[in-house]
Amino acid sequence: MAWDTTRTRRLLLEAAVEEFAEHGPQGARVDRVAVRAGVNKERIYQYFGGKRQLFTAVLEAELAKVAAAVPLTGAHLADLGEYAGRVFDYHCAHPHFLRLLTWEGLERGRAEVAAEDERAAHYAGKVAAFAAAQEEGLITGESDPAHLVYAVYALATWWFTAPQVVRMITAGVGGDGPEARRAGLVRLVRRLTTPDDRTGGHRSHA
Repeated sequence: MAWDTTRTRRLLLEAAVEEFAEHGPQGARVDRVAVRAGVNKERIYQYFGGKRQLFTAVLEAELAKVAAAVPLTGAHLADLGEYAGRVFDYHCAHPHFLRLLTWEGLERGRAEVAAEDERAAHYAGKVAAFAAAQEEGLITGESDPAHLVYAVYALATWWFTAPQVVRMITAGVGGDGPEARRAGLVRLVRRLTTPDDRTGGHRSHA
């Protein structure tokens, strides 16, 4: 019977997501990935080449998933608060993705990362979309569009990047669950990105 290569690769990638999210690229072990997947570890070397290449494949697969799940469309640009809420929802359901990015940042620092050109082009597209929305008056023009993109994503994702900090800051907040956090996030991003002439007042620049 022919070996189901597609299924085997999928099982290995799914197992590797959990292993790398828990232990990082350095601490992860291919034998544990193989056990999680129920596949001989030699398949990892056959399909991916090694642990480093497997980590790259995992990141690329997870990046594709989040890009497909939370695309930035014209409708989203008209309400970036709700878009930020959808980004929050995705990471609430898939917290492993941000752990993978954190491990990558810790290990690589300022050095070039896997598929950097393609990933940079993806983010450049978002910056260009924000810039176009500023030209159309859909969102505030007070900030550089790149800074605005970063701010929206930071507000939506920091809850999951440093949960221990969130816990300490919000310790005295009553009813501070995911729904309340999402609602607050949506309000904050709407306030941050809405032009002054649509908020009925002028923001202070103090």
